[in-house]
Amino acid sequence: MAGAGRKSKYEEFVAPHLARIEHLCRMGATEAEICKKLGVAVSSFNLYKHEHPELSEALKLGKVVADDAVEAALYRRAVGYTYDEVKVNSYVDNNQNQRQFRTVTTKEVPPDVTAAIFWLKNRRPEKWRDRHEFGFEGNIPVRLIEEEKNL
Repeated sequence: MAGAGRKSKYEEFVAPHLARIEHLCRMGATEAEICKKLGVAVSSFNLYKHEHPELSEALKLGKVVADDAVEAALYRRAVGYTYDEVKVNSYVDNNQNQRQFRTVTTKEVPPDVTAAIFWLKNRRPEKWRDRHEFGFEGNIPVRLIEEEKNL
């Protein structure tokens, strides 16, 4: 029975779960959390990512979906948005029957300055970074404090 041996841990613990791994990434799970769920060491998982392109692809696809959702939420928070709040209320009518009615209220979430700054620093760092570099050309006269006292 040449070649008949124990399956590799990848074939046993990871390969059958590629769809699940992609789904877990979409739900925001970290690679360490995925390893824990699969019962695989993080170091082994990192090796598998390099050896098996299908694993890297599943991780990438799932993370793109999650990252896009967070990016959209951050954008909405940065610019503000409105939403409808639905409440179900109940009362007892004159015939002692329980009645329900819904009220819909449009609520506004104002723009969040912190989210806007974060967005701009990452999307337009050349304009929004905290530190700006200024270049000077030519000679800049400098006087020491001691020189000022002697004048």
